[in-house]
Amino acid sequence: MEYPEEEFLNLAGIQHFAFCRRQWALIHIEQQWNENLRTAEGRILHDNAHNPFSEEKRGDLILSRGIAVSSKTLGVSGICDVVEFHASEAGVPIFGREGKWLPMPVEYKRGEPKKSDADRLQLCCQAMCLEEMLLCGRIPKACLYYGETARRAAVPLNEALRTEVRGMLSEMHELYRRRYTPRVKPTKSCNACSLKNLCLPRLYRTGSAADYIHKRLEEVP
Repeated sequence: MEYPEEEFLNLAGIQHFAFCRRQWALIHIEQQWNENLRTAEGRILHDNAHNPFSEEKRGDLILSRGIAVSSKTLGVSGICDVVEFHASEAGVPIFGREGKWLPMPVEYKRGEPKKSDADRLQLCCQAMCLEEMLLCGRIPKACLYYGETARRAAVPLNEALRTEVRGMLSEMHELYRRRYTPRVKPTKSCNACSLKNLCLPRLYRTGSAADYIHKRLEEVP
C-alpha cells in the first residue's frame, strides 16, 4: 500500500505519539501548541543542527544537514537533522561523488537518553525513509545526540524497532483519518508536557460533561 502525498503525516509526530497519543492528536490533528523551556531549548538545538543545504566532506565522511525525507509506504515526510554518508561498498552512489556511501541519520535532542523508545522510533523512521528514497539496503544503525550529555547514543535499527514503527504509523493514520483525539491518561509525564494547560489532565477525574449534565438534571425537582 502507498499513501498519496496529501495523506502524509509529520514524521516527527511519531515521537509525540510514542510519548502520549493525546499529545500527538492535540498537536497534529487539532493544531494546538504551547511552548515551555524544554521545547524552546529543543527548537534552538534543532535550528542549529538543520542549516539546510549545508554539506561538508571530512575524508571518508560526508555530512548533510536538514535533508527532507519521505516515504510513500509509511505515509510520512519530515526533516533529518543530520545525515552522515560513510564511504562503504554497501552504500549507494551519490551524484557528483566517487564511490559508494552508506547513509546514517543523526537526530539531535535537548535532554538525555530516555527509557522509552520514543526518540529511537523517530530515528528509525528517518532511516526507513532514506532506504526507500535512496533504494539502498538496510541501514544497520543510526545515532541520537543528547544536549545534556553532549554525547551520541548508537541505535541498532533492528526488526523489532521497524515493526513498531510500522504499527504505530498505521494507528496514527487511522486516528488522523477519523480526526479522533484520544482521552487523557494522566501520568507523571504530564507535569513536563508543554500542552498541560491545553490538555487539562486533572479534569479526567471529574467525569465527562455528559455525566455532569445528567447529574444536574436529576437534581431538578
